[in-house]
Amino acid sequence: MIKLGLCGAHRTGKTTLAKELAKVLELPFVATDSGAVFKQYGLKADDNIDIATRILIQDAILDAGEQCWKEAGEYFITDRTPMDMLAYTLADIQGDTTCNIHLLEQYSHRCFHLCEQYFTKLSIVQPGIPLVYEEGKAALNIAYIEHLNVLIQGLCADERMTKPVLYLSRNCVDLSLRVSAISEQLFIDDFAK
Repeated sequence: MIKLGLCGAHRTGKTTLAKELAKVLELPFVATDSGAVFKQYGLKADDNIDIATRILIQDAILDAGEQCWKEAGEYFITDRTPMDMLAYTLADIQGDTTCNIHLLEQYSHRCFHLCEQYFTKLSIVQPGIPLVYEEGKAALNIAYIEHLNVLIQGLCADERMTKPVLYLSRNCVDLSLRVSAISEQLFIDDFAK
């Protein structure tokens, strides 16, 4: 059983990599679409929103992701995980003292719980590929992308994370090398069992 979730900041090539991995490993690719949720709320991914709205949106994105992962079965590769969603929520707090800490704790708990429930492994895809602007995608802000990268690495190292986490080097930017690196790591981990 392989339920692999690629996690990382936006614009790191997660979707392209997940699709190629799925093709090479002959596994279903499960797409997640945070942009569709933003549209439902009349927002764009690069809008500057308050923390209460951010938690509302991220919870709706998590609902949509959970529905996809639930329907996917025992084998799949996906381009987002609950750790991505939690990192985006945390990144927007930025010292905001009006944040409802109880609501944030509930959301955090739910993100870790869903990782436990729906994934066998995660792989962090770090920044490194050239940034290309696309309409409706999150901002091409290198500092923000790096901030998210550090948050995601910290969340994946948190004691609440019980699933194995693979790390893709930021120097590995060629798609075929990325596929090989993750495939080999999956094989090594499964062979060791």
